[in-house]
Amino acid sequence: MIDAINERIGRVVSWLALFMVLVQFIVVVMRYVFGIGSIFMQESIVYMHAIVFLGAAGYTLLHDGHVRVDIFYGSASPRRKAQINLLGVLIFLWPVCILTLNVSERFVTSSWAVLEGSPEGSGIPAVFLLKTVIPVAIFLLMLQGFSLAVKSLAVILGDAPAPQEEQGT
Repeated sequence: MIDAINERIGRVVSWLALFMVLVQFIVVVMRYVFGIGSIFMQESIVYMHAIVFLGAAGYTLLHDGHVRVDIFYGSASPRRKAQINLLGVLIFLWPVCILTLNVSERFVTSSWAVLEGSPEGSGIPAVFLLKTVIPVAIFLLMLQGFSLAVKSLAVILGDAPAPQEEQGT
């Protein structure tokens, strides 16, 4: 279930990346060909950029795309990889996620308290919504960490076969 949620979100935000490129292209053409600027469109690029990277964090973990020290991990056995993944979730991922949630709580709630908008008059009046993406993305990343921890524990205990390595990675 957790994997399916992050898979779906990852696929949706991948399309947002394409849309972001198209909007950037339109902004450049409007600005340099027609001499027309749009703060709203420029801010929308920043919003989409944040949503793409934050929204894809769980998806990236699901597909084993996060950076790790390959010296230990690359040549390790599937059981050793599962141990490294489990320790990584417990020692690094969850503590950093909890810290981020704690730090972002005041940041997000104060933004919601005033329904923070763009400092620019013609900008996007929804900064509070953009800031809300931070705890939502961190929560999804924590859930994906839980999924990874459960799978890793199953491999360590011998209750599940080790996942197959993807070809070409």
